[in-house]
Amino acid sequence: MANSRPNTNGSQFFICTAMALWLEGKHVVFETIVDGYSVVEKMKLQLSYNMALQLQAPTTRNRLAPPSPLAAPKGNAGLRQPSDSFALKSSFFSSSHHLLLLSPKQKPLASSSAPKFSMRVASKGAYICRDCGYIYNDRTPFEKLPDKYFCPVCGAPKRRFRAYQPPVTKDANKKDVRKERKAQLQREEAIGKALPIAIVVGVVALVGLYFYINVGFQG
Repeated sequence: MANSRPNTNGSQFFICTAMALWLEGKHVVFETIVDGYSVVEKMKLQLSYNMALQLQAPTTRNRLAPPSPLAAPKGNAGLRQPSDSFALKSSFFSSSHHLLLLSPKQKPLASSSAPKFSMRVASKGAYICRDCGYIYNDRTPFEKLPDKYFCPVCGAPKRRFRAYQPPVTKDANKKDVRKERKAQLQREEAIGKALPIAIVVGVVALVGLYFYINVGFQG
């Protein structure tokens, strides 16, 4: 609407925020200012709607966003909370998807954290018959055999067996191999029997030499 004061040629326009009935018909261009009022009302409604959205957004975000598992306790105010890149994402990203999206360096090492189990096979020692050289190396440990066990080759009782330390081959109980082993056992037993006798003879000789030297010096 134009200025109603006298001696004015300029035009001034206003947007009214309320109905101004006293201005109707007074140099009004379109005879009414209802259109300007409706525009202002729409602007007010839009502003109120935007403010309501801004006030509602923080409450909705706090209610929907799950707490980060890496967040620091509330009591430690001085600690900085680590950022969680998945906090603002949709709930579609479950824990399984989170693991799939981790980098190779961040993936948990299952092989290091999981407990390891190892099974040990009970060592079964081999035993050899002193009479014929037969080697017992079956699955059943020799200690668990009954006392009435006897050598299947020569019939020697269980007490005639002793532990055998060398590795056992598949052909250990062949006849020719067993004979060689028997001869070696006989030599070892002969040496074992002769060794105590030799020791006793040596001790007696040393004692006799001692008395002989003492008697010679005294005479």
